[in-house]
Amino acid sequence: MTESDSPIEAEAPSEPTEMTFSDLGLGDAVLKALRDVGYETPSAIQAATIPTLLAGRDVVGLAQTGTGKTAAFALPIIDRLDLSQKSPQALVLAPTRELALQVCEAFEKYAGHLKGVHVLPVYGGQGYGVQLSALRRGVHIIVGTPGRIMDHLDKGTLDLSELKYLVLDEADEMLKMGFAEDVETILAETPDTKQVALFSATMPATIRRMSQQYLHDPEEITVKGKTTTSANIAQRYLIVSFQQKMDALTRILEVENFDGMIVFGRTKSVTEEIAEKLRARGYSAAAINGDIAQVQRERTVNQLKSGKLDILVATDVAARGLDVERISHVVNFDIPTDTESYVHRIGRTGRAGRSGDAISFVTPRERGLVRAIERATRQELTEMQLPSVDEVNVTRLSRFDDRITAALAETERIEGFRDIVAHYVRNHDVPEVDVAAALAVVAQGESPLLLEPDPEPSSRPFRDRDRDDRGGRFDRDDRPGRAGDDRPPRRDRAPREGMATYRIAVGKRHRVEPRQIVGALANEGGLRRDDFGAIQIRPDFSLVELPADLPRGTLEKLSDTRISGRLIELRLDTGGPGRRREGGRDFDRADRKPRHNTRDR
Repeated sequence: MTESDSPIEAEAPSEPTEMTFSDLGLGDAVLKALRDVGYETPSAIQAATIPTLLAGRDVVGLAQTGTGKTAAFALPIIDRLDLSQKSPQALVLAPTRELALQVCEAFEKYAGHLKGVHVLPVYGGQGYGVQLSALRRGVHIIVGTPGRIMDHLDKGTLDLSELKYLVLDEADEMLKMGFAEDVETILAETPDTKQVALFSATMPATIRRMSQQYLHDPEEITVKGKTTTSANIAQRYLIVSFQQKMDALTRILEVENFDGMIVFGRTKSVTEEIAEKLRARGYSAAAINGDIAQVQRERTVNQLKSGKLDILVATDVAARGLDVERISHVVNFDIPTDTESYVHRIGRTGRAGRSGDAISFVTPRERGLVRAIERATRQELTEMQLPSVDEVNVTRLSRFDDRITAALAETERIEGFRDIVAHYVRNHDVPEVDVAAALAVVAQGESPLLLEPDPEPSSRPFRDRDRDDRGGRFDRDDRPGRAGDDRPPRRDRAPREGMATYRIAVGKRHRVEPRQIVGALANEGGLRRDDFGAIQIRPDFSLVELPADLPRGTLEKLSDTRISGRLIELRLDTGGPGRRREGGRDFDRADRKPRHNTRDR
C-alpha cells in the first residue's frame, strides 16, 4: 500500500444495504449461481473487496471468520477463469484441512453454472494418488494446506508457473501453526505477475512484512466483525465434568421444550459418538462433519427442516451457513475456545427475530472461557443447574398425562377397548385401575418411566477450585499446558482424561517449536488445536499429549509426518531410552533440575 492510499474501513452492516451483487461487476453465470444459493446482498467485506480484485489489484483484508470473506475472493477468481487452461490458475492456502474443504465446497457452489471448472483440495491425510490423478487431468483451482503443497512442489508434481491468482486465507493462523517458512517458499515459487489476496483477522509484524514483500501496491480493507450475540437468545452455561456431559445432555433434552436442536462437538469422532448415544436413548439424531459427503449433508439438513430429524450433531465447519427455522436450541457439548466460533454457533438459533436458547457445557477448568465470551460479547451468561431427577420425572409424568389425554380424544378406538377391559375385569376380578396400570407397563416396555433418585453426595467436602474435572486435585503447575505451550507439566501426573502421551523423534537439537509440532500433526492427522494437551520438547525427542483413541489410520498418517525434514516416528510413550525411573516417576536425564528448584518444576 502506498503512502497516499488510505485503508478502507467497512463496518459490517446490521441491516442489508441497497447494494446487490449485480452492482459489483460480476458476470451472469456467477450471479445466477448466487441466486441459486439465496445470496441477495453482499456483506461489507464482499462489497469492498470484489470490485478491487476484479480491477486486478492486490488486497490485504482484515476480517474475522464469518464475515463472508470466502465469497469475497472466490467470486472474482471464478468470474475470470480461463477454462481452456488446464494448469492451475488459482491457489488458495488455508491453515487446516477443514477450512480447505469448506473453501473447495464454496468454489464448487459458486461455479455451478460454469461447465468444466475443476477444483482440487490438497491436504495432509488424503492419499497422494487421488491428488496426482486430478493434477494430471488438469485443475483450475487448488485449495490446500501449506505442508502438502510443499510436498508436491518438492516432488515436482505441482506446476505453479502459470498461476494467476494466489489467496492466503487466515494468514495469521498459518503463522501461529508454524507455516511462515512454507508460505514464503510457496510465494517465491509463483510468478511475479500473479494477483495476491491476503486475509487475516489480525496484522502482526510478520504478516505486515510479508504483504510488503510479496504484494504489489495492495489495497488494505478492514471490516469490523460483529462479535455481539442476538438479544433474542437466552444464553446459559452448565458446570459439568467431562464424564457427566452425556448424562447432562440427556437430562436437558428431557426437561427443555425444544423443537429442533444443534449440538456442537469439537471433533468428528465426538459428533458421531454423541449422535449414536442419542439414537440409543430414543432420540432422532444424526451427525454431520467434514467426512460427510455433500449429498448426505443436504439430505440430513432437509430432514431437520421437515421435522423427520430433531437433533443435529455437528462440527463448526459442517454447520457453516446452516439456517433452519426449527432450531430453537443450540448446545455447545464442547465449548469453543474462541469468541467468534461461539457467536457463529449460537447464531444458528434466534434468527429473523425469533427467540432461541444456547446452553454451553463448561468443565471446571474452562470457567475462564465463559468470562472471555462475556467480555467480548458484552452479554452475561447465566449459570444453570443440572436438571434434578425430580424435575425429569415431573416432565415425564406430564408427557405421560398428555399421551393419555390425546388417546382419550380418540373416542371410537376408546369405545372398542372399553369392552375389552370390562371383559377382563369381569372374568379376572381385577380392579379397573390395576388393569390400566398393567396396560401402562405394556406401553412403556422395559424402560422405566421414572428415574431413580440420585445417590447421596459423599460426605467428603468437594472444593471445585481445588479439583479438576476428573475429581483429582490440581495446582497451578499440574494443569495440562495449552497446545503450543512447551512448559513441562509435573512429570508425576498421568495425561488428562481421554488423552495419552505420544513420543516423536524430533527435539531441541532439531530446533523444533511447539507451534511446528501442532501445525504438522493437525494438518496430517486432521486434528484441531483443542486435541493437543501438554507438549514437552526434550533434547532428542518430544512428548505430546493427544487423544488416546486415535484411529489406526490417523496414527499411520502421523507416523509418516515430517517436521523440519525429519520423520517423527510417532508412537505411544513408554519411558524408553533416554529416560530412567526414579521414585516411580519418569525423568529425562538431560531435563533433570536441582532438587531445591521446586518452583521451576
